[in-house]
Amino acid sequence: MRLLIVGGGGFRVPLVYRALSIGPQAGLIDSVVLYDTDASRLTAIRAVLDAMPFPGPPITLADSLAAALPDVDVVFAATRVGGTEGRVLDERVALKHGLLGQETTGAGGISYALRSIPYMLSLARSLRDLAPQAWLINFTNPAGMVTQALSPVLGHRVIGICDSPIGLIRRSALASGFPLQSGNLSGVDYLGLNHLGWLRGLKHDHVDHLPALLAAPERLASFEEGRLFGAEFLRSLGSLPNEYLFYYYRRTEAIRAIQASAQTRGESIAAAQQQLYPELTGPEAFDRWEAARRAREEGYLAESRVGSTDAGPVAGLEAGSEAATGIGSTANSNSAATGQRDEADLLGGGYEEVALSAMAALLTGKRTELILNLSNAGTITALPNDAVIEVPSSIDATGARPLPVHSQPNLHQLGLMAQLKAVETAVVRAVVEGDRSQAELAFALHPLVGDEQLAATLLRDYEAAFPALGKLWR
Repeated sequence: MRLLIVGGGGFRVPLVYRALSIGPQAGLIDSVVLYDTDASRLTAIRAVLDAMPFPGPPITLADSLAAALPDVDVVFAATRVGGTEGRVLDERVALKHGLLGQETTGAGGISYALRSIPYMLSLARSLRDLAPQAWLINFTNPAGMVTQALSPVLGHRVIGICDSPIGLIRRSALASGFPLQSGNLSGVDYLGLNHLGWLRGLKHDHVDHLPALLAAPERLASFEEGRLFGAEFLRSLGSLPNEYLFYYYRRTEAIRAIQASAQTRGESIAAAQQQLYPELTGPEAFDRWEAARRAREEGYLAESRVGSTDAGPVAGLEAGSEAATGIGSTANSNSAATGQRDEADLLGGGYEEVALSAMAALLTGKRTELILNLSNAGTITALPNDAVIEVPSSIDATGARPLPVHSQPNLHQLGLMAQLKAVETAVVRAVVEGDRSQAELAFALHPLVGDEQLAATLLRDYEAAFPALGKLWR
């Protein structure tokens, strides 16, 4: 079996390779192909893999997709069109207008999608033509929106993944005493879109463990989402939100924290990359990468933590877990006070675990259950069948299918999902149809923008920052 990683110079590639070498999926893949448009980053990550203290599958570096795609069985794709410099512009344009400057949420997420989708569509078409038997597991952010854009090209052979839902579920299960089993999501009631979901139940032996957890402030304070949103609000909400809902439920606080930082997340990442990647050479490359990885894990969603700083490198295989940690006004823990993450907060497994579990099911036929991004297919009755949603799913050699939901979304959940799905649909139409008015509509409809005149200004500013956007419009 042959795995291609598009974005092979990315910071998280060694996590995938380590899991293929010594994890549960060791031996599943016969060879790994790495492709990246940045040859220097590809060379640096190859040095990290060569310095790992354990053998892994043979590695080939490809200099083109045409050379990389034939004979592959699975493609992992996480690209960042425009690099970290593009991420900085996504953030800064939004912040200039007093809006959230975050790469996947709000104005910055729309800008990122307008750049990501054209490249990913080109990749999908090449995959369809050169390796029609292959599966595409999409990491590229915004993952749900990109997966929706690719579905008309690849159908069920594209699956989107994110590790933040399973991280929330594992932390909640640990805090509540729910007996979560690997590959079995029976009793787990999670529903939403990518970066917009809620854990609504943890039922075992006819007992739902979630209400008792929501009624126990000390247990909520033991993990990141509980600290992030606070016991009183969570009791009123009746569910545990995905960490990214911090940007919706505490928008003012998030914007204020980002504006108060000396650097945006993208700027700190860019600086860290410039320092780290040239150092990834020789026998010490793996140790240097490992130290940087730990630092990066502690820097996610730093705007949600009092006294935190934003640090840590990232590269081509970019889509790492952005797990939030406790916020000072609701937390009573060392992590909230220092801005560092408790070891329990890192519980989640990471993108590599989700991606490799999905790959193993597709290649071996051994069924498992994961939280995946895939077509609705009637799961949420109020949304279109082709709308990509993020829900517990069954996956095997025939592909992935949503599991039946425990109940339909409530008014709040459905309202926010429908509004964001309208935004995603407009972005995809803007790219596929070359319709500039749909791009402007996407900004206007987004609840973190919510103003038609501001939307027009934002689109003009992003076009000025990224001249290639103008080439999309017909």
